[in-house]
Parts: sequence; structure tokens; C-alpha cells
Amino acid sequence: MTDSDPTASPLSRFLVLHDYGMGGSWWWVHARSVREVRERFSDVEVVDSPETVERAETWELDEVEVDAAVMPAGLDELWAKREAQRGREGFGAFADRELLWLRRRWDYEDDDDQTIYLMEVGSDGRRLRQVELTPDGSGLSSGPDDWPFNPPVVDLFDPDLVGMEIGRQEFEAAWLSARPDEGL
Repeated sequence: MTDSDPTASPLSRFLVLHDYGMGGSWWWVHARSVREVRERFSDVEVVDSPETVERAETWELDEVEVDAAVMPAGLDELWAKREAQRGREGFGAFADRELLWLRRRWDYEDDDDQTIYLMEVGSDGRRLRQVELTPDGSGLSSGPDDWPFNPPVVDLFDPDLVGMEIGRQEFEAAWLSARPDEGL
């Protein structure tokens, strides 16, 4: 091992959440960095709010090292999903981006819904602003104050995001021409 070997760094304990909208699964993961956690497990966030970390100390959460051969239930699926993504072109392309603009369909189970969303996304995968493109071609704008929940909606390591990227100018033009979504 050399000093430049990342595995030489000491492990720290991170509170990890997989937020699935109306709930979530939690674990303690020992890793060398937040980035290492996010690079090893898909669709997770590292929660560092002191209040939440303190509360989580009282929960009976599974605890695992990032390099363990066996992962706890739920986390094992997120590890397997990430492993399947790892070798694909575009893996991690946006991992270090502070802002990202995307055009994507919402992940509804109903394939009949063809609604397209333009999203401005922060480094944690959460929407900052959004324009819903309506069937008549107009747009409805919304932001965090309009949403009852705002979990991370994209995983910045996901290689599928590469094909969804749009430019900031395209997003801003849609944002400026959109009307506020008063139905929220």
C-alpha cells in the first residue's frame, strides 16, 4: 500500500438513506468518503444533519463496511444495481457536477403517461426547479416550496443520465416562458 492508495484512508461512519418517496431504508456504512458511499450504492444519500444523525443513534440500524462481502437486505440490491452500472459508458459522468439540467419522463409505472419534465438538479440529486411540459406545448414551473417532498430524484453516477442532459439555456428559456403550476 502506498500513501496515494485510497484504501489506505481510514474509514468513517456515515448514515446512509435510500429514500423511496413515502419512506426510506437506513444503514450505517463505514467508508473512506461520502463519494465512496455514493459510488458503491445506487440511489442513496449520505445524511449529515446533526439532529438526524443523533436520532439515528437510537435506531437499531444494520452497520456494514463499504467493502464487505455481504451487504444487509436492501443495501445489497443497491450495491448490485451500482455494479451493473459501473462498466457502462457514462458511469459517474455527472458525479462532481454542482448543477445539471435534464429532460426526462417521470418514473411512473404507467407507460401511458408521456409527461416530460425539464429539471434543474443540484449536486445531491434533488430538484431545484422544474418545468412540466404540457401536451399543448406550454410549461408549468415549480420549485421546492411547491413540493411536499423533495427526495433525490436522480443518482448522479447513473450512466442513463448522459442521454437526458440539456443545456442551461434550454432550461432557462423554458423556465422563463412557463407559468407557475397552481395545481400543486
